[in-house]
Amino acid sequence: MSPPPPRQPLSRERVLEAAIRVADRGGVEAITMRRVAQELGVEAMSLYNHVPNKDAILDGVVDMVFAAIEPPDADRDDWRDAIRARASSARAVLSRHSWALGFMDSRRNPGPATLRHHDAVLGVLREAGFTLPMAVHAVSLIDSYVGGFVLQEANLPVARPDDVEEVAGGILKDLPADELPYLTEVIVHHALRPGYDHTSEFGYGLDLILDALEARRSQGSGGRADGVSAPRGSGGGRPSS
Repeated sequence: MSPPPPRQPLSRERVLEAAIRVADRGGVEAITMRRVAQELGVEAMSLYNHVPNKDAILDGVVDMVFAAIEPPDADRDDWRDAIRARASSARAVLSRHSWALGFMDSRRNPGPATLRHHDAVLGVLREAGFTLPMAVHAVSLIDSYVGGFVLQEANLPVARPDDVEEVAGGILKDLPADELPYLTEVIVHHALRPGYDHTSEFGYGLDLILDALEARRSQGSGGRADGVSAPRGSGGGRPSS
């Protein structure tokens, strides 16, 4: 018999990756030293050589989730393109790790990836001409939209476009069209149309937000109302023409 493959050495990264797998299956509440150790096939005490306690694991998994989200590209000519790509990446990552919703901003000791990510987002907005308060408003608005859409998506009774026809058809069967004409109209002439995909609503809503923010940015393009210049060399995106 050939010898078993050598066991991969334990490391902080492996501990955090195991904790994320535990959370993906059972939510963030499922993360304990014992369960993470079981995931790795080791004794719980061995984890303390790499992480001091459970709080360090929680801080670490949040930082790993932020690290997985693509930061906005500061070299794009249009800040909206940079923020749109970042929002789409955040949606994809949070859809894989829905337990992170409402948890990512709860930690008091943000890690380096978390701090770099926030700085990159703010940098793109500030270099595009957003005042300091407007940049903060924009981040809050965009992140609230992304998180809310992911949460709604996770709870919808449809996982694929094909599911829409089954669910909508079932609702329509017993729907009193005379009493609920507008809901009937949406189902018949929108949801049941060939090619309808609820996930496309994400881009539509995001573009509305970005267009509204651009309108506010343009109104204040003559100068920074907060009187604070963006730090030199922060590397944000260039304002659109």
